[in-house]
Amino acid sequence: QVQLEESGGGWVQAGGSLRLSCAASGGRLDLYAMGWFRQAPGKEREFVYGISRDGGTTSYVDSVEGRFTISRDNTENTAYLQMNSLKFEDTAVYYCAASLVDSDEKVQIADDLYDYWGQGTQVTVSS
Repeated sequence: QVQLEESGGGWVQAGGSLRLSCAASGGRLDLYAMGWFRQAPGKEREFVYGISRDGGTTSYVDSVEGRFTISRDNTENTAYLQMNSLKFEDTAVYYCAASLVDSDEKVQIADDLYDYWGQGTQVTVSS
């Protein structure tokens, strides 16, 4: 059973940056594709960024292009989401998730393909 714990959320002014971390325990993160999702008040949860288990392939939602970057350190069992040039509309609870995959290059986008989820960390961007 893999446990995921997010950290790094908080309050920031528009244009600022935050770095989210997702620490895994109870399993080897290098077996899993990782993803970051977010849910704003009154909205559906949405995919933000995903990364393959070897870190070589990524996918993201258009709204974060050029601003967010996903990475992972399998030796530290941790995934990251660097968020720059934050906008008010980035305000949401951010979740990391892990998907057990059978190939190094696979990136998962659909949330129902993820096996484990963290509790979420709040990101608030003031305009």
